[in-house]
Amino acid sequence: MPHRKLILEPDEVEQLRDVDHVAIIDLCSAAQYVSAHIPEAHYLPYQHIVRAKKPVMGLLPDPAVFSRLLSNLGVDENTHIIAYDDEGGGCASRLVWTLKVFGHSRASIINGGIISWINEAHEVSVLPPVNKPFNAYSLTTTSNETVDTDYIRQHLGNSATALLDARSAAEYSGAKKLAEKAGHIPGAKFFEWTDAMDKNRNMRLLPDEQIQKKLDELGLTTDKEIICYCQSHHRSAFSWVMLKHLGYTNVKGYPGSWSDWGNRADTPVEI
Repeated sequence: MPHRKLILEPDEVEQLRDVDHVAIIDLCSAAQYVSAHIPEAHYLPYQHIVRAKKPVMGLLPDPAVFSRLLSNLGVDENTHIIAYDDEGGGCASRLVWTLKVFGHSRASIINGGIISWINEAHEVSVLPPVNKPFNAYSLTTTSNETVDTDYIRQHLGNSATALLDARSAAEYSGAKKLAEKAGHIPGAKFFEWTDAMDKNRNMRLLPDEQIQKKLDELGLTTDKEIICYCQSHHRSAFSWVMLKHLGYTNVKGYPGSWSDWGNRADTPVEI
């Protein structure tokens, strides 16, 4: 069924807009949402799904706060959430990954987000959605899909584990410094998140075989545990979705990412 897929095409979303137990969540900029959004989409600012403990950014939200947020949207364990944004999928992917960490697996992103939706002449609205009744939905974090700094340190040099750095080339090389330390986690492979996007097809993912070829060349093969990170696990959340879509079964995200690793005194770096 289309709503069981991790990545949905706009045409597939059209078929699901009026289906029971489907909630469409908009994580675009506020200006974009006000100017045009998918009809009946609920607006969710990105900052509501992450937590900061400076200098560490992009931490998982507090379970009670996240549960209340979903409850206010009328979400329950049977709801399939379809998320989209205006940047190619980073914010939407972070929501889907967060839901998965909290044990809610019924979630998808729209391939290309609002960019593909609008450019391909799908209906848009400027009206707010009909509010859904509050539903008391309580979630707690699981160990699925996530790792911490200690776990990565323990697995450095392990041939069964690989690290995917989704940041820019300047961040990866250390030319651009966004923490106390510059560079990358030792052994991490550079695969910038936008390298998987097709700018000629409204920011959709490139064909699967094209992405897989790039990953295989980097040694990011399907038999390994892959840990994705960026500066805060925003961009790399899209990398997580990409890998899961390709059939990788052992993929983890690193909340905090370089804002954690690069600001600690006890973590090694490579330049």
